[in-house]
Amino acid sequence: MAWTRRICRLCGISALVSGMMVLAACSISYKFNGASIDYTKTKTIQISQFPIRSAYVWAPMQAIFNNQLTDIYARQTKLQQVNRNGDLQLSGEIVEYSQFNKAVSADGYSAQVQLKMTVNVRFVNNANHDEDFEQKFSATTQYDSSQQLTAVQEELVTQMVEDIVDQIFNATVANW
Repeated sequence: MAWTRRICRLCGISALVSGMMVLAACSISYKFNGASIDYTKTKTIQISQFPIRSAYVWAPMQAIFNNQLTDIYARQTKLQQVNRNGDLQLSGEIVEYSQFNKAVSADGYSAQVQLKMTVNVRFVNNANHDEDFEQKFSATTQYDSSQQLTAVQEELVTQMVEDIVDQIFNATVANW
């Protein structure tokens, strides 16, 4: 009787180990990156440089924006970036970069300054022209007026650019 229990126990352990190996071998992996692109129809993207057309200019802003825009499509899609005739086409310009007083302190001086960036985007989907659009995307951030803009400008512009680039990505390929 004891030997039958041992055999049953060994068979049970063996079945459990075999079952776990089968489950591990058949696992399904899914990676969600936010993009909903039909790669059978859409294979390329053309991203033009976005020049600054704002009255107030901080020169590095253009490079920061253009780099982050191309990077998000490279990281989160399988689209090949091309210089012309892309299945998807993005173009536009940085149309506003401004700052203004957001809050006033008790002594009547500015306490908070708001920084705003707006980008005009033209999107063309050559596989489905119903999705074409021209739209403005904006982001704002604040900083304490006791700080010099030059001391915080790079960090704040980078934050605003990340926000705008996410908005553009969602509007163009995420279809949210």
